[in-house]
Amino acid sequence: MVSVHQDLTRTTLAVMCLLLLIATTLWVLRPFLAAGVWATMLVVSTWPLLKSLQARLGKRRAPAVALMTLGLLLLLILPLWAAIDTIARNAGQVTALAKSVAESGLPQPPEWVRGVPVVGATVAAAWAETAQAGPHGLVARLAPYASDAVAWVLGHVGSVGGMLVHFLLVVILSAILYANGETAARAARRFGGRLAAERGENSVVLAGQAIRAVALGVGVTAVVQTVLGGLGLAVAGVPFAGFLSAVMLMLCIAQLGPALVLFPAVAWMYWTGENAWGTFLLVWSLLVSTLDNVLRPVLIKRGADLPLLLIFAGVIGGLLGFGLIGIFVGPVVLAVTYTLLEAWIEDGLGQAG
Repeated sequence: MVSVHQDLTRTTLAVMCLLLLIATTLWVLRPFLAAGVWATMLVVSTWPLLKSLQARLGKRRAPAVALMTLGLLLLLILPLWAAIDTIARNAGQVTALAKSVAESGLPQPPEWVRGVPVVGATVAAAWAETAQAGPHGLVARLAPYASDAVAWVLGHVGSVGGMLVHFLLVVILSAILYANGETAARAARRFGGRLAAERGENSVVLAGQAIRAVALGVGVTAVVQTVLGGLGLAVAGVPFAGFLSAVMLMLCIAQLGPALVLFPAVAWMYWTGENAWGTFLLVWSLLVSTLDNVLRPVLIKRGADLPLLLIFAGVIGGLLGFGLIGIFVGPVVLAVTYTLLEAWIEDGLGQAG
């Protein structure tokens, strides 16, 4: 009985020490965890591109890693820098427009607003009521939201520098993973095998396939929609087309779609009297907004042979639960869980006939 008690005590203390060691390790690595997850997702998604580039460069890894790292640097840093520069350059015009609206008030709503299905009458009534109230009424309506908006902006301005540092860390970690990708993949497969033998290794491989499927389905679709949407804005002559395209890219990645940018731009064109260009942009916006319904499923199926509903639920649920990185984490978790559950059912019931 004494030996059993001693073994139980020793086992309990050993487990406590292991948990303490794991918690301390995670605490030490906490500043690098988010960047490490992003770097892993990026490297897994673009690994076939690295291998193709390496083959074109005479099977030399170093030049391929340098080019991929430079590409990530341009992809992550330049858009943020361009967005900040665009906002800074157009701050005067935005301020002048705000002052003009505050001094003269809103004009009466155009006739087409009332004809918009479902919400047209409500929007037109609220617009007309605000316009009749004059400049003072407009200021009174916006005043409760102004302090919150200012607080939000001030709270996020200081994080821009931190975001740049975070992106640089992502690029550095990605370069390290590009250079030692095979070693990292072998370690991940061995860890999965140690947990669940062959099934664990298969789960690691499946996780990589799910990451690439999401990168293809979400990332490529977002880029295509943004390019086409930005082209339509530029051709129609919508002001701030570059800035609106950057916002559109973020909305597409967040699975909100380009419609939140394109359709207000259509309304702007009609409001300013550009009916022909407004009609062109309306048709173009409908095509661009519905493109993801065709393109995304095809790309996701090419990346991984998983149920589309599973991937889509993982993207939306991961985004709501973990933020932007959840777009990749959510599908990976659901894909691995789905596969393990399916394997467990087959072990008990056999293969479906």
